[in-house]
Amino acid sequence: MSEVLSQSQIDELLASVMGGGSLEKDVSKDTGEKYRKYDFYSPKKYTKDKLNIIKNAHENYCRLVSSRLNSLLRASSQVSMITVEEERYYEFSNALSDNDAMTLINASLKNGDGSGMVYMYITAPLMLSMIDRMLGGKGEEPQNSSSQYAYTDIELLLYENIARYLVAVMKDGWANYLEMNFSIEKIETSHGMMQEIGMDEIVVIVVIEVILNNVAGKINICIPSTLLTNIFGILENKKSPNGRSVGGAEDNTSREIFEIIKESDLEVTAKIGNATVMLQDVYDLKEGDIINMNRPQNSHVDIFVEENSWFKGKLGIHNKNMAVRVSEISRNKE
Repeated sequence: MSEVLSQSQIDELLASVMGGGSLEKDVSKDTGEKYRKYDFYSPKKYTKDKLNIIKNAHENYCRLVSSRLNSLLRASSQVSMITVEEERYYEFSNALSDNDAMTLINASLKNGDGSGMVYMYITAPLMLSMIDRMLGGKGEEPQNSSSQYAYTDIELLLYENIARYLVAVMKDGWANYLEMNFSIEKIETSHGMMQEIGMDEIVVIVVIEVILNNVAGKINICIPSTLLTNIFGILENKKSPNGRSVGGAEDNTSREIFEIIKESDLEVTAKIGNATVMLQDVYDLKEGDIINMNRPQNSHVDIFVEENSWFKGKLGIHNKNMAVRVSEISRNKE
């Protein structure tokens, strides 16, 4: 199909011919409305609302990390979140060099609702600056902190020590949404050999920028879709069908508790009255004697459930057995 020229391209051709220019001169492309290409091989899995949940959780995490770094390194730091993007894992993995170290974090949900791995990558200049500051230095960026920098064994131990401080506050970042526990599994220096996640699996990448003593670096957090599926599943269960949070959750909990305990056996006692009798009088009691209960003849009877007074009633007979009719609720019960 031949190309259809726009009016701007036709005007440019005419001006070129009238000005003695060549017709073979390249024609500028149409500057009309541009459209973003949609990748059908990698369709978007998470909506904007779900990505906003991840964004808000990590904005809280950034504030906690800033406070933690300030106290740990005795230096002023600025921590801010840059982007939250959905992509394939191989896009994240291909951006790393062979010598980059990655922190593998085990994330487990409350009550065994699911678990998964979270991957955290800290750029070498930032990590070396934090290590230098931890060892008493000024925290300046090393001269040889290129993307091909290989950590020594001692630096890897310090790397893990710093990473533990950063991972320890992750659960507090998610606290507004659900309860999660995070723990470091290991520091991986050969991320290309990892088998925990497939290259085509969809992940969400959270990019966090850290500025420490004029040294800028990034913390990239990779969350696989397997873990996110469990997280969003729990959050959906907390919502009612109309999308609002369940306001009657406490009522449902109380009802469930009552269903469990309503078959319990409780001792119910009817108390006619009180009498104080000397031990000698008790010793001399015989059949036919009368004990004064210090109450009128037709007064009410206190009904106790276990040791608590719940009702008041009247003495009577039911099916030739002595019984008590409940007449009112005790004030103590109210």
